[in-house]
Amino acid sequence: MEAFVNMINFIDDKIWGWPMIILLLGTHIFITFRTGFVQKKIGTAIRLSVTKDTGAEGEVSQFGALTTALASTIGTGNIIGVGTAIALGGPGAVLWCWITGVFGIATKYAESFIAVKYRVKTKDGRMQGGAMYALEFGLNMRWLGLLFAFFGTFASFGIGCATQVNAIAAVCRTAIGLPSRIISIVVAILTALVIFGGIKSIAKVCEKLVPFMAFFYVIGCVTILGINWDYLLPALQTIFRLAFQPGAAAGGLVGSGIMLSLRYGVARGLFSSESGMGSAPIAAAAAQTHNPVRQALVSSTGTFWDTVVLCAITGLVLVSSIMKNPGISVSAVDNGGVLTTLAFCQIPYLGPVILVFGIVLFAFSTVLGWAYYGERCIEYCFGSKALVFYRMLYIAVAALAPMAALDQVWIVADILNALMTVPNLVAVLLLSPVIARETKKYINNLDARSTGDIPTLDH
Repeated sequence: MEAFVNMINFIDDKIWGWPMIILLLGTHIFITFRTGFVQKKIGTAIRLSVTKDTGAEGEVSQFGALTTALASTIGTGNIIGVGTAIALGGPGAVLWCWITGVFGIATKYAESFIAVKYRVKTKDGRMQGGAMYALEFGLNMRWLGLLFAFFGTFASFGIGCATQVNAIAAVCRTAIGLPSRIISIVVAILTALVIFGGIKSIAKVCEKLVPFMAFFYVIGCVTILGINWDYLLPALQTIFRLAFQPGAAAGGLVGSGIMLSLRYGVARGLFSSESGMGSAPIAAAAAQTHNPVRQALVSSTGTFWDTVVLCAITGLVLVSSIMKNPGISVSAVDNGGVLTTLAFCQIPYLGPVILVFGIVLFAFSTVLGWAYYGERCIEYCFGSKALVFYRMLYIAVAALAPMAALDQVWIVADILNALMTVPNLVAVLLLSPVIARETKKYINNLDARSTGDIPTLDH
């Protein structure tokens, strides 16, 4: 076991070195310029996200596709992930996480665009799309599409299931004393009840769950920021200063310099928003939309909400809480979940309840969203007959997840994130001329219909 842990730590260190950071941030910046700074359309995108695109082909509404994607991104990445980034990379990681989100809006737009542009229909009328179909039909690189789907399948068990259920069990055990075994069984049963209904069932649950849980969590964060109001400016100054240089600050905060801050900030920014990973576009491909630009704009709001807004708020909550309460020392906690729990305990009586409720809902919705991603990946590789086997295995992972060490699960999830990201970014970069051309064509005429019918899958 020790040798295995050392090996995955070594792989994680190598895979999340400067080459991956440059590839990811470079793509975010390149696509930002290639799309003419599509971030400036975020207001229009938010409006479209709550507007029905009537008469368009698809399985679920644009809002349903967005909330399914948000369900998989607004999760422990926004709560525990930010705490882990601060614990490992220092307060400066919050800034790099936020910057990753701002530029990542463009990449989320681009990858969702190609997912809708190259989507197909199965013989029974279901919509299929994502990086694997863009690679196959847009670039004639089915082998790379299979590689993406392979990594996506395994990533769904890690980032989508094990880390989430592990987090639910840990916070329930710490806060209310419930045994992990009971929690994991309950989560596994609830997951089974939803995912066997397919995308329509998952979207229906997520449409109700996501807005409520996000509002509930934000209220808790705003309350803490009110409690810590006199430390907000020092916290912001500390985040910016320690993002670029090593040093110390009040409350035991220590910054390790730009490399570690950048590494963990970008890694957690990717985990939070999934921009560049290629997961969220799989849900976007099922949306009812007249053209790919329209749905791509809607999908881009996911990164805005979960990283630009929620991760920034969470980071400010944690850093200001540590500075105000020196007893909360980053070096004294064993993971980001404990750090976040201590911060929420500042709210008398209701703080732990808000956090437990938020993590449980966030994490469970992520389990549902990633189950759909994994299904599409496994079906691309092996056909629809493999879905039952996949669902049963997914439920089994949910039931067994609390037995795994959380820190090691996070490291494995980081590795799988990176392995998914590379083939997806290949598709985004090589298809960027198509993205730029059609963005220019549709961006000012979002109700226009795409030319050509959606092809029917024949394999």
